[in-house]
Amino acid sequence: MKLEYSRKAVASILAGLLMLTVPGAGSAESLAGKIGDKRFAPTLSLDPKEACYKSYLAYIAASGHSAYATTFYSRVVDLHIFCSVKLNAPSQKAAEDIASRTCQTGFARWKVKTASGGCAIAASK
Repeated sequence: MKLEYSRKAVASILAGLLMLTVPGAGSAESLAGKIGDKRFAPTLSLDPKEACYKSYLAYIAASGHSAYATTFYSRVVDLHIFCSVKLNAPSQKAAEDIASRTCQTGFARWKVKTASGGCAIAASK
């Protein structure tokens, strides 16, 4: 008789624990295929071989926290567009910091200046 009651008690406790853990499993959703927080529309070439286009597609396909940084583009003045992407970082903030810093290094590396003044985060998730 006691065995029957203890089985019911264990079953109800396990059912309660299962109900508490199931909502937590849904919160670890993949970010793959999502644009995230879009701050401005990046200027992209539709050439699939172009580096910034590939980087933006990689950003969208990334499943973790990622960021895409690029220069603002003025069609009249700027001839150079720099971009950078950080994929699957520990946090959205870390991805934004790394992508922004990496994009800014293009100005020093190629010794150019743009009218737009630098890089900014175009989208992050």
